[in-house]
Amino acid sequence: MAVRYDLCQISLAQFATPQPRKRLPKVMPGIDLSGSVAVVTGASLGIGRAAAIALGRAGASIVVNYHSHEEQAEEVVTAVKIAGAQAFKHQADVSDLSAVEDMVSRTVKEFGKLDIAIANAAFSERELFCEADMERFHRTVDVTMWGTFYLLRAASQQMIKQGTGGAIVLVSSPHAFVPVPRSMAYNISKAAIEQMSRTAAMELSEHRIRVNTLQPGWTDTPGERKFASEETLEAACKAIPFGRLGTPEEMAEAILFMCNPQNNYMTGASLLLDGGITLPWWAKHGSTAPE
Repeated sequence: MAVRYDLCQISLAQFATPQPRKRLPKVMPGIDLSGSVAVVTGASLGIGRAAAIALGRAGASIVVNYHSHEEQAEEVVTAVKIAGAQAFKHQADVSDLSAVEDMVSRTVKEFGKLDIAIANAAFSERELFCEADMERFHRTVDVTMWGTFYLLRAASQQMIKQGTGGAIVLVSSPHAFVPVPRSMAYNISKAAIEQMSRTAAMELSEHRIRVNTLQPGWTDTPGERKFASEETLEAACKAIPFGRLGTPEEMAEAILFMCNPQNNYMTGASLLLDGGITLPWWAKHGSTAPE
């Protein structure tokens, strides 16, 4: 029953007297993924590498997917094991649906289940679309868009079968909404991932499988250094409001946040982590005033 008060009968002293507050639950000091099993694609380098290690440090067993950097993938496995979690590497080209399905099957065979899937693998070439080599153009779409979809599909099927929910993170990019020149194949692939994520979040909500995307800004990864020298990157950083590139570890922390069971009300969301690079052009000046 609601309690009604007559304001005319309440003294000012009553308003001034602090009322006892309900004790809030303590916030956990860290994210605990002990007992969880995660697959991370493109996990030998860059953001995928950092994400796999971060998830492992949180206690999850990790499947380290790689395509061609076996030595680096083994380093990630070692780092996860040093952190006290289990891990193994698995070579697979994510643009091959059957290869992705086999990877998920092996995950379940080795670890018994699948709780977390991070679709990070990507491929990109920089060239004008009207002059683009179509083999490279198709490869970009096949790895970046279809590879993401294949993991999303295979992981979802397994999670539905388990009936215990799950967390899926698709690594997108500001390329999804910024028409970066010489990157059409990558742009359209990342744009597709955004709709892919939201649609999947709708369809999987009844199974309590959460699907979210991370939009990493310009991040210091081997992939970026394929296109630019150190001098070029240093000069370009001046255009970023925060004045620097992001780090793979910062992106990994965001992925960890989205996988945190405490955030189980988060689905269909896109988290932009870009140091302000997609803010309006005048953001670097701090105002709209001319220099």
